[in-house]
Amino acid sequence: MLGGMFFPVEEGLAQSTQSDNHERDTQAIIVTGKGLVDTPATPAYDTVTLERDTIVSSASGRLEDVLSSIAGFQQFRRSDSRSSNPSAQGVTLRSLGGNATSRALVLLDGVPLADPFFGYVPFNAVAPERLGRIRVTRGGGSGPFGAGALTGTIELESADPSESGFFNASSLMNDRGETELSGSIAPKIGDGFAVLSGRWDKGKGFYTTPEDQRVSASARAAYDSWSASGRLVQPVGEEFEIQLRALAYHDKRTLRFDGADSSSQGQDVSLRLVGRGEWQVDALAYGQWRNFTNVVISSSSYTRVLDQKDTPSTGLGGKLEIRPPLGDSHVLRIGSDYRRSKGDLSEDRYGGFSGALLGQRFAGGENSDLGFFIEDDWMVGALILTGGLRVDRWVNSGGYFRERNSAGAAIGDDHFAKRSGWDLSYRAGGVLDLGGGLHLRSAAYSGLRLPTLNELYRPFTVFPVVTNANAQLRNERLHGVEAGLDLAAMTGVTLSLTAFDNEVKNAITNVTLETNLRQRENIRAIEAHGLELGVAAHWGTVHVNGSLAYTDATSKGSGAALNLGGYRPSQAPQWAGSATVAWEPYSGARFAATLRHIGKQFEDDQQTDALPAATTIGFFAKVPVKAGLSVIARIENLTNTKVITRNQEGSIDLGVPQTFWAGVRYGF
Repeated sequence: MLGGMFFPVEEGLAQSTQSDNHERDTQAIIVTGKGLVDTPATPAYDTVTLERDTIVSSASGRLEDVLSSIAGFQQFRRSDSRSSNPSAQGVTLRSLGGNATSRALVLLDGVPLADPFFGYVPFNAVAPERLGRIRVTRGGGSGPFGAGALTGTIELESADPSESGFFNASSLMNDRGETELSGSIAPKIGDGFAVLSGRWDKGKGFYTTPEDQRVSASARAAYDSWSASGRLVQPVGEEFEIQLRALAYHDKRTLRFDGADSSSQGQDVSLRLVGRGEWQVDALAYGQWRNFTNVVISSSSYTRVLDQKDTPSTGLGGKLEIRPPLGDSHVLRIGSDYRRSKGDLSEDRYGGFSGALLGQRFAGGENSDLGFFIEDDWMVGALILTGGLRVDRWVNSGGYFRERNSAGAAIGDDHFAKRSGWDLSYRAGGVLDLGGGLHLRSAAYSGLRLPTLNELYRPFTVFPVVTNANAQLRNERLHGVEAGLDLAAMTGVTLSLTAFDNEVKNAITNVTLETNLRQRENIRAIEAHGLELGVAAHWGTVHVNGSLAYTDATSKGSGAALNLGGYRPSQAPQWAGSATVAWEPYSGARFAATLRHIGKQFEDDQQTDALPAATTIGFFAKVPVKAGLSVIARIENLTNTKVITRNQEGSIDLGVPQTFWAGVRYGF
């Protein structure tokens, strides 16, 4: 669904008005496993909603592929979560600068997903079949956890038993012999329910290195990952429900060369209390424990040059949101949220040809953010107005970088001064119903992102290029405006058009200082303005969804990065689009084809290494064969398009080639 078009029929939205509160006193509580319902002014911001049928029918079965259906969504690189380095899975929206750290906020049932140390999103930890709905807000920030929502918010919502069924299992294999196994069970427990699910993906992968660049040390992008999730949802009295969630995952990958192995793992727990009485409440607490390892292989000697052997990190936080009863015309949100990220890095450096230990490096620190927000939706006839303020108290502390030589003697021991401050953010907008299915909307907003521990304190090497950290990095700030319309021109057809102008001040980027040396720096700004078009239509058994984005983005340099002025930010395409046509000829059957295009972008800040435009086609089919049992077929990159995901002075990595999947799915 598109823009403002979903809010009149949003599930349970009518219950969000205060006039319905008294009815709950005489009704049995309905246990949903969800948070509080969307507020009336949610559509004032540029929002797109993906429903479950779309989520579980992608060509790859990967979450990042599902999200790519929304033009403007991008990862740092074009690779998916089977063939990229996990730490490169930063997420942003609106082409506001590709970054290995996420500039968009990704939430799973209200909990931030980003790695506490690096800021990347562990897509392999979230199986699409566990989700019931995804809502993406491009721009606009967010009230809760708004400090991470610089370019937008991606909200992942777990499916309940009415969406997933009591039991589901699937098994697929592709033409390379790779496998995908998943299953879930959702029994009723007391007056609530539980959901237990697991997924295991394993494969030898494909060669990311082009054939004419392969050497004896070249390796396939092998992967082996699993994740398991558990949820327990129970009512507490007549107006509250408690939601307990746990997640564990482990992922191993190989990139380009034999021995270039990486791993990521995590354990997350969260406890949420949702009250839907006269005073509505959403209280959440969570803990995250993550680790990452990575071995870097030299592209000249093909031996180990770096072993990032241990990167433990912890994320702790929570939020409290209260909506007091103010009558029919107002929905007021008052609340606070907190997030603390702490992490450490330990790595060994080796000689490229000798293989001898050259030294060790250690880095780490702690970031914290405490936010307070207030936001009000005001309904005046056909007009809905919204406005809110947010203030953040941020602290960087305990930062250090130590280095030892091969004998263990200290050759550097830096401790960085504590830094802290206050930042004020705002957002405001409105939606006007002009009748005839036409809604006009506009919004203005600001946002905030703190540098990650990785950006502040950890240098890294993608051989032979060294990128230094910068403990003096300033917070990124976004200011933006947008205006749009949503039109239900005829039965079953909705259109959405948004024009936006966004600017990220103090944007953090890797600035080239000299050959093979870069430095993380704040540049003056990244400016982006453009158009976003969406369409959704259904005619009987045929469904069409499309999304197109044009973004004119430029960097504004300063200091050492002065020469960036006028260049397009790295990893930022001008054009991106996606269109899916689905046919559901009878109950349980679905055939879907997706055409996706991503425009030309550049690997580096100097616009010297280009990643050409690429257009791919994906296919999905589900055919029931008997009660509960269906045959599944999928095709990734049907036309075997050459998708270049990395180009570093002619050294190239490739994306997923043509891949055929087949298997079965059973559920009831």
